[in-house]
Amino acid sequence: MTVTLADVAARARVSPATVSRVLNGNYPVAASTRERVLRAVDDLDYVLNGPASSLAAATSDLVGILVNDIADPFFGIMAGAAQTQIGGPGDGTGRAGGEKLAVICNTGGSPERELTYLTLLQRQRAAAVVLTGGAIEDPDHQTAMAAKLAKLADAGTRIVFCGRPPLPGGDALVAALAFDNRGGGRRLTEHLISLGHRSIGYVAGPPERTTTRHRLEGHREALRGAGLDGGDGEGVGGDGGRLTVHGPYDRRSGYEATLDILRREPGITAVVAANDTVALGACAAVRDQGLRIPQDISVAGFDDLPFSVDAVPALTTVRLPLFEAGARAGRLAMGKENPPPGGIATIAAELMIRGSTAPPRVG
Repeated sequence: MTVTLADVAARARVSPATVSRVLNGNYPVAASTRERVLRAVDDLDYVLNGPASSLAAATSDLVGILVNDIADPFFGIMAGAAQTQIGGPGDGTGRAGGEKLAVICNTGGSPERELTYLTLLQRQRAAAVVLTGGAIEDPDHQTAMAAKLAKLADAGTRIVFCGRPPLPGGDALVAALAFDNRGGGRRLTEHLISLGHRSIGYVAGPPERTTTRHRLEGHREALRGAGLDGGDGEGVGGDGGRLTVHGPYDRRSGYEATLDILRREPGITAVVAANDTVALGACAAVRDQGLRIPQDISVAGFDDLPFSVDAVPALTTVRLPLFEAGARAGRLAMGKENPPPGGIATIAAELMIRGSTAPPRVG
């Protein structure tokens, strides 16, 4: 049953005109009244009518692209690539063709903000939504996300995941393009082990993120395969997790976590970072301790962001085809490409061996 503006007014105990004023933002309304109306809108999951041009159709010309941090190249590359397929050039006359208006929604990594943006896109009858990056592994949030995405899909919105695995029971998705983070993490650590490294520090991302868990699982699989894990799954040689430190996906985290690891275990010969930005911080920490890369300590990253090849020395990392994945997500969102079988595709990760890793120093 469709929820009407009158239903919202009754729930908030105000007139329909007041509800309209709050939603349109074109008339001053008391803060307490506004809060009551917005709470009723959320409780009833009321969808605001979009622009007049969309009233006769199921959806508008709007496409939302959700990112954690648009300033992070990992998200910026995927979002930019998706936008090339969503809002690309028309016929050169300045007239709109089949393009959509792509809007970047920066969540800041907040699960609440992620849900808020989906609600706003639902009210605007978004034609499609592309969600990028790892998901938050919280059961309550996953349940809320599944319910919200189902409502979007029921209204005709095409939903694509890019760089994240599907939700449990994610039938609302057109497709989920998931990176092989686990395989990439395993091959990276196997490379270090093949060079002779046995004491390897690991700077992980936020523990609640799927990307963090999968990359760390791959790292630990490689350790176990070489007989370097004490069986607790928490680090090298049964160290109880002393060589694994979690933090944000940023340079400062890489710097501080690497200093922490070096204090705990001065004898480490390699550091694996959760991504290339974290790896830059790790490199700075190593140098500030008077150590050389890779002569004293090898450092490796993940993602193969544009700056990784220009680092000194160039960063050994795992390449994820971010632009290709983003462009494919954009085509799927626009219906330009058929979904993969079963709606799920795993995108391979490629090991890029460069100058920041070498065999450990002898003696």
